[in-house]
Amino acid sequence: MTADNRVTVFRPEDILGFIPHALGLWPKESLVAITLRGQTLGATIRVDLPGERSDRALAAYSRRIGEYLEADHDADGVLLAFFSDDGWDAGGAVPHGLPLLEALVRVVDHRGLVLRDAWFIGSDYWRSAFCTDVECCPLPGRPVDQILDSRLNAEMVFRGSNVLESPLLLGPEDEPVRDPEFMRTEDATLGELLRLWRTRKAFEEMLDVWSGVLDSSRPGEFDGEAAAFLRASLRVSAWRDAVVVLAAAGKTVACGGAEAFGFFDQDDDEQGSLVVPPGLCPPPPAAGKRTPATDVSVLRYGDVLLGLYPENPDWRRLTSLDRVLAMLSRRSGGEARAATLTIRGWIQWCRGSGSFARELLSQADAEQRGYRLAELLAEVVRRGTVCGWAKSKSSAWRKFGGAVA
Repeated sequence: MTADNRVTVFRPEDILGFIPHALGLWPKESLVAITLRGQTLGATIRVDLPGERSDRALAAYSRRIGEYLEADHDADGVLLAFFSDDGWDAGGAVPHGLPLLEALVRVVDHRGLVLRDAWFIGSDYWRSAFCTDVECCPLPGRPVDQILDSRLNAEMVFRGSNVLESPLLLGPEDEPVRDPEFMRTEDATLGELLRLWRTRKAFEEMLDVWSGVLDSSRPGEFDGEAAAFLRASLRVSAWRDAVVVLAAAGKTVACGGAEAFGFFDQDDDEQGSLVVPPGLCPPPPAAGKRTPATDVSVLRYGDVLLGLYPENPDWRRLTSLDRVLAMLSRRSGGEARAATLTIRGWIQWCRGSGSFARELLSQADAEQRGYRLAELLAEVVRRGTVCGWAKSKSSAWRKFGGAVA
């Protein structure tokens, strides 16, 4: 039986109080759109407000928002929230945002959706975009404390949800330890892995090690030797990508994709097995057992990285991977830290959080300039591309494990 994690929205303050919890941060200079399926809240989308406000720029911006909304095939309505501090001092927040609102209304109507309501929210005040009753909506607006004190916000806090002031996931406690002895161990481990990385045997042993880590009830508790092995495996780019695919789609897909890319070009019989630290050793495989053959023609790593395959990712394993990578990133800097930050950024993008993804990918680039995967993913995020899994109600990540009514 699945626990009922639904919460009930009674007032606009509840909806506006829910948004920061859904995003993980209080939006700034942002448009937040929430799709509706009848009386149930659907997808939550956050996009930076446009810098240019010409009619042409607003029309192009609104069309892009419409494409995002269209991804929720079950939606019949939408809510809009504009988070900005512009115009409040002069009591003109609504007039300032009205051209953008009107452009969005045209796009929403064109796609057959109903705009149920819209609000403007600043640092101190908020107000409905449509209310003209000064008793209900006095100038410049109602105090933001009403949102912070809302029933739903209190319930989210009670459930353990926290809201960050900015999209900064990394704090002083996440700074890496610069340990030369640990890095020598990691470098030596990498040398051994590079000798074996193109053998199917070593590849599958590496996947088995990571499977054991991701499925552990206490992921993240590693000694120095184990941490060095895991970090070194992420410095082999083909293995790094395979770990991502393993977590999201399973070992069969990871092996099939590797086969399709032609990773394996050495005779396994001429190579030894991986030397795996005792704390990471996976259960020995059954005699003669090997990952079953599959149609590798359809298993491309790129489809997994874009959230196009499988239909539903393994969110439990991806969450476990994120925790493990956070720990490994603190063990030292360098290429391995750039890899951990990049994959964590990808996980945030898959969850629908472009803000957190950008921060982690930026940190990855700062750790190692020109880290290619971080550059590629940063460009995907910059273009506003939505992860395929985030477009479907059935496959999207659910922060609270349930729906909001």
